[in-house]
Amino acid sequence: MDMEFGNKLKKLRTDEGMSQEELSRTLNVSRQAVYKWEKNRGYPDIDNLIRISDIFNVTIDDLIRNDKDMKDKISIDEEQPFEMLGDLGFYIGMIMVILGAILFEDTLSITFMLLGLLTVAFFDDLIKSLKSLF
Repeated sequence: MDMEFGNKLKKLRTDEGMSQEELSRTLNVSRQAVYKWEKNRGYPDIDNLIRISDIFNVTIDDLIRNDKDMKDKISIDEEQPFEMLGDLGFYIGMIMVILGAILFEDTLSITFMLLGLLTVAFFDDLIKSLKSLF
């Protein structure tokens, strides 16, 4: 099979006589997720990729070979600049806490310190959410 992941998945699914709905139930994902995968608008996580290979009795290599976008998505780990921003959230949050404690009074001080603590705690999640949008 010399095609993109989505096309391979659709061919495997239709060859088995399986609907998108049946595959989505088997994988415990939405039918829309399967649709997106087949249209090459998204990719399954590694757990679902393993389950797909098991369901259709193919190797993961067979599924992703020759799909450059899929391989790039899997090998992004060390090269993503967003991953380095985790420490940035800590520093921004701590600066906000310190500014709140030193420069402001009453409600504004408490607000700044709370926002700083929330930034420290949830900056990584915010970045991941923004990253998933793009």
